[in-house]
Amino acid sequence: DLARKLKLLNSGAAPMPVELIEQVKDMGIFFSEGWGMSETTSLGIANPILGLKKVGSIGIPFPDTDVKIVDVEEGKNEVPVGEPGEIIIRSPLVMKEYWEDPEETAGQVKNGWLYTGDIAIRDEDHYIFIVDRKKDMIIAGGFNIYPREIDEVLFQHPKVLDAVSVGVPDPYRGETVKAFIVLKPGESATEEEIIEFCRKKLAAYKVPKMVEFRDSLPKSAVGKVLRKVLRAEEEAKMKKN
Repeated sequence: DLARKLKLLNSGAAPMPVELIEQVKDMGIFFSEGWGMSETTSLGIANPILGLKKVGSIGIPFPDTDVKIVDVEEGKNEVPVGEPGEIIIRSPLVMKEYWEDPEETAGQVKNGWLYTGDIAIRDEDHYIFIVDRKKDMIIAGGFNIYPREIDEVLFQHPKVLDAVSVGVPDPYRGETVKAFIVLKPGESATEEEIIEFCRKKLAAYKVPKMVEFRDSLPKSAVGKVLRKVLRAEEEAKMKKN
């Protein structure tokens, strides 16, 4: 009933799985994804209401908003089309500084540009696609792994209701990918089943090595999965062992 009444759906706060976006569009609902931060005071990037929209993209910058995708290591050079880098943004709506926190300000605002901590790619049409949060990147055996790519695959499994992947401590690889899964009501699955499903769709080094099934995932008041809570739990387990 709600789907028949709903005509327009805007999404932000966190990237929506492509699988879910397609389900929304199949119901005939106009869907638009955008991006913003508290530090930008409003949306800074969005898919245009009239014009080209791309599934999985947060869109293009608003007027009077400058956006660059720069290298993660130094944050100075723009990366080529299709390569991941950090979003930096400059506009009249971007904050001047953090209140009474010059150290945090110096780390985030450089030469008038706000360093967002979001990793993204830009395509040939200048549409931006979020890859992940910089702080959520997993480094396993020297490889940089962005967990959102793994999450997208997990959501494709027909038995999965909710899912998230995180990097957990590993004495040999630095970090190892672990998936946390909430199954749809009435469904059952094994760790081996989930891993084998991922193995068919991901490079070997990105495949989760561990899977934990849960009734729910920890989330913030706005519905974001709290990866840091899961990481903290895993670190606490390691210390006990």
